[in-house]
Amino acid sequence: MKKIALFLSCLLVLSACASDKDKENKLSAEQLYNKGYDYMEDTSWSRAAETFEKVELEHPYSKWATQAKLMGAYAYYKDQKYDDAIMSLDRFIKYHPGNKDIAYAYYMKGLCYYEQIVEVQKDQSVSRQALDAFNQVIVRFPNTDYAQDAKLKIDLIDDHLAGQEMEVGRFYLKQKNYLSALNRFSEVVNHYQTTSHIEEALYRQVEIYKILGLNKESEDALKVLGHNYPQSKWYKRALQISK
Repeated sequence: MKKIALFLSCLLVLSACASDKDKENKLSAEQLYNKGYDYMEDTSWSRAAETFEKVELEHPYSKWATQAKLMGAYAYYKDQKYDDAIMSLDRFIKYHPGNKDIAYAYYMKGLCYYEQIVEVQKDQSVSRQALDAFNQVIVRFPNTDYAQDAKLKIDLIDDHLAGQEMEVGRFYLKQKNYLSALNRFSEVVNHYQTTSHIEEALYRQVEIYKILGLNKESEDALKVLGHNYPQSKWYKRALQISK
């Protein structure tokens, strides 16, 4: 009798689970969307993303499916599943280019790359992807708040990329590989002039040109440094080595 009772109990549990699943499968697009939103409110990002994906799969032609792509992408972003978020955003951008939230989709894509930026000692390919994504926001939606924030983030990315050039340049300098070092510092001078690294980069030009015996080039770099940053500690150091 105990075995029969246990068997019947298991059947009841399975039946209840199946019943719950059937109910979930019968949810309308709006109900599923609202369920996903509730998961978001509870910061259950993974379950929210899965539910929004379900809206797309089960009700692909509903108005809720369009917004679910964007909400699912946001849930993936909050869950730090950036590749999944980017895939959702790419679908949204591809199939809904005229949507009122399209600027946000482009901006969110930039954020997904931005959050993955690593320290300057490592590969910076994701930094350049973030840069490209934010530049698209500025070009396509110049008068939006997203474009304004994208500009701020581009400044930070540029500073980061310049920092990597400086890091590599200093390494070459320690190795006395002066030409390779000069190329890195010149990259900062030529392409990252508004970053926090520009003063040191100019100083390094003065220093390396001096080491190589290129006195005119060294003097020219010193003039640029002095003209733009007369109070800089790097200008004072440059004056010392130029005597």
